[in-house]
Amino acid sequence: MKGVLFDFSGTLFRIESTEDWLRAAVGASGTAMAEAELAECAARLEAAGAQPGGAYPARLPARLETLWHERDLDGERHRAAYTALAREAGLPSPELAEALYDRHRDPAAWLPYPDAESTLRELRGRAIPVAVVSNIGWDLRPVFRHHGLDPLVDTYLLSYEYGVQKPDPRLFQAACDELGLHPRHVLMVGDHPAADGGAEALGCAVHFVDPLAVDRRPDALTAVLGLV
Repeated sequence: MKGVLFDFSGTLFRIESTEDWLRAAVGASGTAMAEAELAECAARLEAAGAQPGGAYPARLPARLETLWHERDLDGERHRAAYTALAREAGLPSPELAEALYDRHRDPAAWLPYPDAESTLRELRGRAIPVAVVSNIGWDLRPVFRHHGLDPLVDTYLLSYEYGVQKPDPRLFQAACDELGLHPRHVLMVGDHPAADGGAEALGCAVHFVDPLAVDRRPDALTAVLGLV
């Protein structure tokens, strides 16, 4: 392996807990909410799949199915999908849906896995180029800059910028082209077999990690170093 592609959410970074996400949005919007009510609302949001980077919807309303499956193709659809799911959760005020969406785009809402920096730094030390390949509807580069990891990434391939989302091989091919490598010399690391596994169609090797909470996954990324 001469290069590595990393997924973003659930692989290098993890979104904050649903309660912390809601608490931050409530504070930003000026909405009053007692802790018991906040916990109940957070549970409804999680069941609705309203937190980008969080759990998928337990039940997806039929009228939102198309929007959900196309959410990562552009910014407008991404915002529309997640704000609609947030409203499905029965928010205390309609404005809170927009505040929740804005909060998840805040770099402070994302935490790098404990071994993300050390793994990326070791790859850089070995002169192995790195690309981040993500299905997403907004620019995640500020998250990497905020946490000091941007200098360790060579390029970003974001679905909304290309109008193509994983598992479409075209996004992985574009990443390999950016690194100047043939796919058979590239390792894809992700947490979603259906999406990230699409790289196998090009001949990339694929390695999966579990999208656990940050404090429950201290060293899963270090295995990547043994694979390259």
